[in-house]
Amino acid sequence: MRRHRYPQPPSLVELGLVPPEEERSTPHRRSGDELPRLKRFRFQLLARWVRETFPPCRVADVGGGKGLLTYLLRGDGYDAVVIDPVEQPLPDRYRDIDGGQRVRIPAEASVPRITAPYQARLGEPFDLLVALHAHGTNLAVLDTAARAGSSCVVLPCCVIEEPSVPPRDQNWFTWLVQRAAGLGLDPRLFHLNFSGQNVGFYVRGRRP
Repeated sequence: MRRHRYPQPPSLVELGLVPPEEERSTPHRRSGDELPRLKRFRFQLLARWVRETFPPCRVADVGGGKGLLTYLLRGDGYDAVVIDPVEQPLPDRYRDIDGGQRVRIPAEASVPRITAPYQARLGEPFDLLVALHAHGTNLAVLDTAARAGSSCVVLPCCVIEEPSVPPRDQNWFTWLVQRAAGLGLDPRLFHLNFSGQNVGFYVRGRRP
């Protein structure tokens, strides 16, 4: 397993995602939204961001785990599919992002899955690739987007089982953004309001 420690990613101010005065007024916050930063909202926040950014299309939820993101996107009219090497059941409930109440997922509910490690060819039929903390798949997702003209959304986390890694003095996030640009893609930065690594980039391809 290839796993290394690298410098921390740039702050939101350094990335140009929030103005310096906002960081001075709330020095420990990584986002300017009013919603509390709770890890359990990360799938709901990302689903809402996808809905606001891309039209309904065929989505690969790369490293999608239990499939909550896919479940939410399918409810919004996206043809979403989990690609993950481990078969897992859906969670039995989640919290509504607006009201905060728990929403029960029917016991019989399921989502389409491709139970296999992600490879660039697996993503080619999809219009949009979403990789949220999808260890070992980030470079392959970028390769798919470059080859197939698909769009992608990448929120990288740890450097685990990737075929290439940055030099020790470069942070993983910036190196990935530069890698995307080197493939002829046009990465654009964004951030969401959940705890943990909440900064990502997206690419608008020929599809959707």
